[in-house]
Parts: sequence; structure tokens; C-alpha cells
Amino acid sequence: MNITQGKINCAQKVVIYGPEGIGKTTFAASFPKPLFIDTEGSTKKYDVKRFDKPTSWQMLKEQVQFVINNPSLCKTLVIDTIDWAEALCVKQICDNAGKKGIEDFGYGNGYVYEKEEFSRFLMLLDEVIAVNINVVLTAHAQLRKFEQPDEMGAYDRWELKLGKKTGSQISPLVKEWADMVLFANYKTYAVATDDKGKKFKAQGGKRVMYTTHHPCWDAKNRDGLPDEVPFSFDSIARLFIDFGIYKTQEAKTVEHKDFIEIVDDEPEQPPATTPEVDVPDAGSTTETVPETSSDIPKRLLDLMTAAGITEQEVRQVVFERGFYPLETPIPNYGDDFIDGWLIPFWNKVKEYVFTKLR
Repeated sequence: MNITQGKINCAQKVVIYGPEGIGKTTFAASFPKPLFIDTEGSTKKYDVKRFDKPTSWQMLKEQVQFVINNPSLCKTLVIDTIDWAEALCVKQICDNAGKKGIEDFGYGNGYVYEKEEFSRFLMLLDEVIAVNINVVLTAHAQLRKFEQPDEMGAYDRWELKLGKKTGSQISPLVKEWADMVLFANYKTYAVATDDKGKKFKAQGGKRVMYTTHHPCWDAKNRDGLPDEVPFSFDSIARLFIDFGIYKTQEAKTVEHKDFIEIVDDEPEQPPATTPEVDVPDAGSTTETVPETSSDIPKRLLDLMTAAGITEQEVRQVVFERGFYPLETPIPNYGDDFIDGWLIPFWNKVKEYVFTKLR
């Protein structure tokens, strides 16, 4: 029996859904090295890697299996969209049984067969995660009248746009499977009124992304994201640092471009033979060391103290590597970033400070 403790830095399972045209495909294309399975042919105008559009459920599964067998193809597998993929699943079940539609099975058996088949497909996607490739499922959203048994009245609620009757079977599976369910929508920020104070026209809006559950939509995350963030990959980029080698688009605009190139052959952890950098004795310097925040996690503060590296220098390295703005205090870095990049790559941080910043 193997018992482990602590956070595990690994690939993530993400579901992103929203109304048509909001930019789900563009958002998915911002993930690390994406490879698309384009079930509806929506990536034609995007400069992305893609498989041929799957014409059957079996072809879709074979494409996924090909990624599992060849993990160097990508770092993120995107299925765009999962609701069109569901249509392929239903078609195969009906064709195999010689039925014209899912309801021809009678007594709800067709929906049971689909649920079983879709469960097996999600298990196949788990094998993609096992080879350290993120999986992103995009989906359309639909409004549905919802009424809670213990409440008065009904209200509109956004849900994954799956089959009208199969949605109640497949949607829970997909949401339970995912590490992160994100709902993107347009947020109206001003409503015009007439001289009597009656609201009659929306004046504008912005695209936002909701990360936690709300009575009017499904969403979740396990990384402590704010309830609402801008609909941009930069809002979650820190969660996909890809063991320290993935850089956000913002990183490409900083001054020291030659030190922030994306590399594909970086090890997950610093190799055991990584040479230690000769650093000056912290006690021998005559320079005044800027005050360091007392809220820095001790496990990192001890490394900084031993190396004589200041908080400002750490923030400069993190900024130039494209992870956080320069003004972000270290205590505001996420634990996943500190434990998944700063500490494992501390020797490289030291080397950068003493060769590039001093």
C-alpha cells in the first residue's frame, strides 16, 4: 500500500462552456501547446494544430488513443466541442443496434447505453491525463427553466448544452470528471433608463468567466480562483505553468526576451546533477538589503536568506519569466507556483539573479 501526502503537480481536466461566439475556441487555443479534435469544424480560421474532423465516435476515440500513444504531440488536448462529440456517440449506439433514434430502445435503455459509453470515454481521457497532457472540453451553453423542490417559483439557469433528454445523464458525468468547470458569459455593466426610471436598454458589457457554483450556472475549481475573472487565459495561466517551462503570452513582451524562451525538453524537476551556483556570503556584502516581507512562506524565506537574495530580486525573476507582474508581492503567489516552480527550480533562480540581475 503506497500512501502519499501533499499536492501533486499534474495535468488538469478543464471544461469551458458558454454561449456561441463568446470565444471558447480562442480561449482553448491559449493553453500550452494545444492539439484540437475539432468535432464541429470551428477552428478553420485559427492557426492551431488539429486532427481531421472526426466523422464517427470510433474515429474520435482513435484520435484520443493516438495522443496517448504519442504524448510528445502536445501538452493540451482540446475537444471542441463535447456536445457535438455526444452526437457522434449517440449515432454509433443507434447504428450498432439498428435503431433510428436513442428513444427507439424503449424504457430509457438508450440513455443508459449512452451513459455507459460516455463513462468509458472519460476513462480514456483519464489516460491522457496520466501521460501529463491537459484535457480541455469546450461546450455550448443553454438556458433552462429550473425549479427547486423546496423553493417558490422558477428561474433561468445556464447549463451544458447536451442532448435535450441525455443532458441529465451526461452533464453530471462531465462535471464530476473535471477538475475545473468554467462558465463564460457577457456581463452587462450599464442599463439605460427612461425619464420614469424604467430600464429598457443595455448599454454595453464585457466577457467574464465564472469559476464557482451559482444558482444560475454550474462552475467549480479546486485552486482558489476568484468567483469572477476576465475571460482570458491569463486569469488561470499560473495554474498551467507546466512544471516551470510554460510561459504566458505576456512574457513575450518583457525586456529580457532572450531568457524567457519556451523550451520543450526541460525536466519536470531539476536534475540531480544541477550544479550549485557559487554565491557571495550574505554576511560579507556591505549593501543594504531591502526589507523582506514577513509573510513569505518559511520554506522559501529560508532559501532566500541562505542565498542572500532579496524579495525584489525574486519578484524580478518571476516577472521576467512571465508569471506574475513585478508589483505582485511574494505572499500573493499561489502555493502551487511556489511549490511547483520557485522551490524546485531554486538553483536556476539563484543563477539568474547572480548572472543577470547583479
